[in-house]
Amino acid sequence: MSAYPPIGEQLDDLEDARTEGRRKMDWALQHMPILQELREQFRESKPLEGQTLGMAMHVEAKTANLVELLALGGAEVAITGCNPLSTHDDVSAALDANDHITSYAKRGVGDDDYYAAIESVVSHDPTITVDDGMDMVYAIHEDYPELIDTIVGGAEETTTGVHRLRAMDDDGELKYPVFAVNDTPMKRLFDNVHGTGESSLSTIAMTTNLSYAGKNVVVGGYGYCGKGVAKKAAGQNANVIVTEVEPRRALEAHMEGYDVMPMNEAAEVGDVFVTTTGNRDVITREDFAEMKDGALLANAGHFDIEIDLDALSDLAVDEYEARDGVRAYEMADGRRLNVLAEGRLVNLASPIALGHPVEVMDQSFGIQAVCVRELVEHGDEYDAGVHDVPDELDREVAEIKLDAEGVEIDSLTDAQAEYMDSWSHGT
Repeated sequence: MSAYPPIGEQLDDLEDARTEGRRKMDWALQHMPILQELREQFRESKPLEGQTLGMAMHVEAKTANLVELLALGGAEVAITGCNPLSTHDDVSAALDANDHITSYAKRGVGDDDYYAAIESVVSHDPTITVDDGMDMVYAIHEDYPELIDTIVGGAEETTTGVHRLRAMDDDGELKYPVFAVNDTPMKRLFDNVHGTGESSLSTIAMTTNLSYAGKNVVVGGYGYCGKGVAKKAAGQNANVIVTEVEPRRALEAHMEGYDVMPMNEAAEVGDVFVTTTGNRDVITREDFAEMKDGALLANAGHFDIEIDLDALSDLAVDEYEARDGVRAYEMADGRRLNVLAEGRLVNLASPIALGHPVEVMDQSFGIQAVCVRELVEHGDEYDAGVHDVPDELDREVAEIKLDAEGVEIDSLTDAQAEYMDSWSHGT
């Protein structure tokens, strides 16, 4: 396996980096009441004692607090990035200073080092995997299948990763159980909608120093992430256009008051384009030919394949950095099309990006933590394949959040519960 070194062996001014990383983590933790509560529980009960976790995630302050929570629970943790541009080196260094955590994540690595770092994580022989995009699961199945017999299970954070896992499961190739964290209500209703909507649009605005008011914002895809981007853009007085390939989602967007049209038509009028599909070739050569001078193109889906950058580069007669995090492509007719964050996740890969709001990720990472605990305590009850997060775990995290917010709710009476569970009651 690879001998790619931990971040602590790669940075100059290591102590300063660790201090700054710790400062970021402490700030985030102040606003993460779910993880605070779980930290106390995990510290006391050590539910992960004897486990080794292999993680591929966006290594920044919020994720780091999840990692430390898992280590407090008794696990040994090895982690690397799931995107070459989303790592905060200072946070990675702060994690690596923990005796029970080894971090290989480093910002700006090339493809070879990115995959070498994953191999270094796998070299720890993980018993549980935690992924954002499924690269860790793929690497184990493809290159190190001998580890599968000792892996209890895994958890997957994001839409793209769950899609990949379900395809793998459908083909009978997924050899251990993985929780689809992305699909559970406490994740998708908040992280995907509010997290993606707020963080993507705020990053675009801060990167460009431009407003949304009166602009045509084109949202590629109307899943949960697309809904969030559309909702937040409309709230900032943009005119929202949605493109879709799924008729029911297109109809939903139409009934919610947005213009719906094919991408090639939207290309003629759009000022800002945000893809949210997790699929490839959402914006293509034919679309670039129709776009206005100055159009902004950003990806809030997953991998850097939603915007066809190869085609855009072929069309361009010149390319240059217009601003930090903005690459301008000048067309033969003088039009300039501006791609943010190299077409990678704009809310994580832009130079100023901070990812989703802290409170949102507190919920998502709370789900990750209880899923890992569930695998340790009851992993033998789950067959190989993709599994929904048990509803009681989702409710547990919601209840912690409500309690932290001081919000009280009603409970069903015994009669109500009996009525809802019965098929014999009529009018």
